[in-house]
This record gives sequence, C-alpha cells and structure tokens, in this order.
Amino acid sequence: MNTKTAVMTGILGLAGVAHFSRPNLFDSIVPPRLGNPRFWTYASGIAELGCAGLLANPTTRRFGGVASAALMVGVFPANIYTVIKQWDNPKGRAIACARLPLQIPLVWASAAIAAEAD
Repeated sequence: MNTKTAVMTGILGLAGVAHFSRPNLFDSIVPPRLGNPRFWTYASGIAELGCAGLLANPTTRRFGGVASAALMVGVFPANIYTVIKQWDNPKGRAIACARLPLQIPLVWASAAIAAEAD
C-alpha cells in the first residue's frame, strides 16, 4: 500500500470511528431537511469505515477509490450547510470555510487511488 492510500485509509477510518464516538458533533452538521441527523451520522460513519476497508484491501482498492471519491462529493453539502449555519459566528465561519477546499484533495486522492489500483 502506498502512502496516499495509507493516509486516505487512515483518514476515512478515523472519521468513521469518530461518527460513532462523537455523534453529536456530526449530528449538528446534518441539514435539517434530511430528517433524523443521527441516522445520517451513523450512515456516513458506516460508509467511511466501509471505504477504508475497501481501500485497505488490494483486490477492492479500485472500487474503494471510486466509492471514497463519491462519498467525499456526497458529504460536501453538509460542509456548505455548516458554513451557512456558522455565518454569524466569525470563528465558526472561518473554520467551516477553511474546510470547504479540503474536500478537493480528498476527492482527488480517492480518484487517483482508483486510477492507480491494479
């Protein structure tokens, strides 16, 4: 496993575990129109752990890269919602805005892993 894959696997694994160990943090960024935030917190945690597992296994790595890229794109609306929610809080807004461009290298790395997989 190369460094990029190891880092992406670790990020997804840690984030997935965090969804279960600190669900309130993630519940707070689920847009209300999606309904039960805890459902989405746990569902995205399962998806992250699943993607980490797919990336860790050489035989499923290509699919894991595609799935991880799709997941990173899929959770982007929650990051936008967080910016809107934190708009009147200068510190919260700055943190939320700083997170937005961080999705780009995560999508890129996931797609690159898929492209490089054997």
